[in-house]
Amino acid sequence: MSYRDRLRSTKDSSNEETPAGECCEDPSVESKDGDVVCLNCGMIQSRNMVGNERRAYTVEEVNKRRRTEPRWREFGPRTMLPNSKIDSKGRLINAKGKTLFSRLSKIQNSLISSIERNFWEAKPKLKMLTSKLNIPEYIKETAWKIYSVVARKKLTMGRSIDGFIAASLYAAIRVHEFPRLLEEVCDASMTPRRTVHRSLGMIVKEVLPELSLRYKPITAEQLVFRFGNDLGLPMEVQKKAIDMLSTASKNGLLRTGKDPKGLAASVIYMAAKSSNCRKTQAEVSTVAKVTEVTLRSRSKQIRLKLV
Repeated sequence: MSYRDRLRSTKDSSNEETPAGECCEDPSVESKDGDVVCLNCGMIQSRNMVGNERRAYTVEEVNKRRRTEPRWREFGPRTMLPNSKIDSKGRLINAKGKTLFSRLSKIQNSLISSIERNFWEAKPKLKMLTSKLNIPEYIKETAWKIYSVVARKKLTMGRSIDGFIAASLYAAIRVHEFPRLLEEVCDASMTPRRTVHRSLGMIVKEVLPELSLRYKPITAEQLVFRFGNDLGLPMEVQKKAIDMLSTASKNGLLRTGKDPKGLAASVIYMAAKSSNCRKTQAEVSTVAKVTEVTLRSRSKQIRLKLV
């Protein structure tokens, strides 16, 4: 049997009334939302197959042909009062009933706290940011735990939610020592670095000690492998860069106050230059997000300690 014949047969069977003995004493069978349902007892007699329907152009046609319901949120009240003109049995609601349901809807919205409204806005932003940066799920859970404490402490009042979302994610990245840069988080969230840095300071000072989490600054050794993979360098060159960095540190290289990105980029550039996988200063500085002047100055300092 073809699809068209099967669809026609189901349409013909949906129009037939069900015997009273199978449903209830007073059956009232109608087609509602793709199902053939008895309005008195609620028994589903059959289902209609979805065929090629006409397109909806007006608001009434969209509401009439809608087949899905809004998803429940993970937090907040679960009761939702729709703004429909008919009740569950298909009868029109009079003016008094509309006024009653409108008042109940306002009361229901007033029961939602400010924290829940904050979460409704912050959760999709965190999900979008982690998806954009390809962050693992366990780091995302830690970031949401950090932001939940931020919202309950009311640190977001008068401040940017986007800044605290980006700062919570970067704090979780540093807790788990994941090789991501602050500049990447700021660019993905489209938030100024100053805003994220200010929010990050409040999180490190007030939130992380409460959660017994330790903020671990990023090291140059972690960034060497990250930049090496981005530049497509073999593992031998990356290991050579690590050896150069450790040797310079043992010979008295001062790393305090210096950006680890510059140190990692300089040893990567020097190791690639001494091998057959040469990379230009522009390529290395672009990947490491440092200037070429910083790359040259750090390379000069490390070269003096390797002698």
